[in-house]
Amino acid sequence: MKNVLITGCSTGIGYCTALGLKVKGYRVIATARTENDIAKLEAEGLEVINLEVSDSDSIHQAVKKVHELCNGELYAVFHNAAYGQPGAIEDLSRKVLETQFATNFFGWVELNNLLIPLLRKQDKARIIFNSSVLGIISLPYRGSYNASKYALEGMADTLRLELHSSNIDVCLIEPGPVESDFRKNSLKAFKANIDIENSHHSKKYLRQIKRMETIGPAAPFTLPAEAVLKKVIHALESNKPKARYYVTFPTYLFGYLKRILPTRWLDKVLLYVSKSEMK
Repeated sequence: MKNVLITGCSTGIGYCTALGLKVKGYRVIATARTENDIAKLEAEGLEVINLEVSDSDSIHQAVKKVHELCNGELYAVFHNAAYGQPGAIEDLSRKVLETQFATNFFGWVELNNLLIPLLRKQDKARIIFNSSVLGIISLPYRGSYNASKYALEGMADTLRLELHSSNIDVCLIEPGPVESDFRKNSLKAFKANIDIENSHHSKKYLRQIKRMETIGPAAPFTLPAEAVLKKVIHALESNKPKARYYVTFPTYLFGYLKRILPTRWLDKVLLYVSKSEMK
């Protein structure tokens, strides 16, 4: 039975992947932050570690626990715990950006670096990062999240080259719109950290809030979290896993358009998409 560590398992992609891999016969070690989420996951038969990826002490404690649970045998880690901080670039304070990167990037790198020595000991191992279509293209009012995912993409590409001659394969999952609590959590961060009323962008923000409060899918081509699970399974089980796994139609589309269009033309497409969202 192969041991797989998955971060951010309380809802959405992490929750679906943890349960799906357990059904497939993997020994899943899930992580969550709150007592309620930990209890929920344990009730599903999962082994759970408390982990706050923005906190270095929590990361070190979690890695210590992984060593104890796995007895030195960890096949894979799926880095998934993240959130999106909406807001125009000019409205993002340094503190808000640092908090975004602490969760979406710095914590992932620190956790990963602590796990690599354990992964090196295996015959084969996998490092899988859950990125985003917004690590491929950028959309307005998502600058903080865009930047964190672009940083992740660059780090993962570099790591893949550095580990080329090792037993560890590095993969990126590239979802687009997927059913989860991501939008609800982003709305909380939006209201908590952006001075919406006094911003130059206030009118657009109010339209954004309306979209983010929509019940159910707010974007075309939204897929269930199981679509990501299928890609993770392939990354875990293929003898030659892909460097990148596109998941939704928007990811395939924008990945293609970025390769073929001049930057200014792509900008027009992205501005059109953003304008459509604001209706």
